[in-house]
Amino acid sequence: MGTDSGTLKKINLNVPVTLDDLKAIEIGNVVYLNGVVYTAREGVYQRVIEDGWKLPDDFASISNANFHCSPAAVRDADGSYRVGAMTGTASFRFSKWLARWFEVSGARIIIGKGGMTFDDYKKYFVPVGAIYLTTVGYGTGALLGRGIKKVRDVRWYDELGIAQAMWMIEVENFGPFIADSDLAGNSLFERENAKIKGNIDKLYEGTKPPALHRYGETDDRSEELI
Repeated sequence: MGTDSGTLKKINLNVPVTLDDLKAIEIGNVVYLNGVVYTAREGVYQRVIEDGWKLPDDFASISNANFHCSPAAVRDADGSYRVGAMTGTASFRFSKWLARWFEVSGARIIIGKGGMTFDDYKKYFVPVGAIYLTTVGYGTGALLGRGIKKVRDVRWYDELGIAQAMWMIEVENFGPFIADSDLAGNSLFERENAKIKGNIDKLYEGTKPPALHRYGETDDRSEELI
């Protein structure tokens, strides 16, 4: 897990990141970011990929770190914006857009909550030299907010609203995040979940089957814990 003398290995990355930067990342590393991070999720994906809306010129030279999140933002009377916190959302919902998004945006880091599947990493991330960073637990939006320096730009605020607009945020020591994938497509969550799943039957060995009352409940311990 990228440990050093029994502790998690901490890595600081400057954004935009390079392929060489990402070669040093191992699954389980704790990662902090410096530079510009942007938000883009289904609203941006649909407009850019499907409707042909244009990204800023030389977009990848500004940032190649895409955070799947809805920022806690306010628009001041003078037209400026403030973001106090950023909380990740589940990225697996956006996998159908990623192949084209990597192509048009030049992204090399995707950030979100809970990781993506091993197949997604192999299919979409590995060919373009990208990795996935996950937020650490719930309630960390305000913690991430400490790393926000200022809002650099907001695109499509009026068209898409706060949650779906593209926010370009200047950050410093922005994190912590955990590397769920590396350049080879390995997944920390997939590895650890396989270990847990292998012990589930042993954990419940000798217990009586549960009484099932609700539609959709199951006694398959790999599907739902009751």
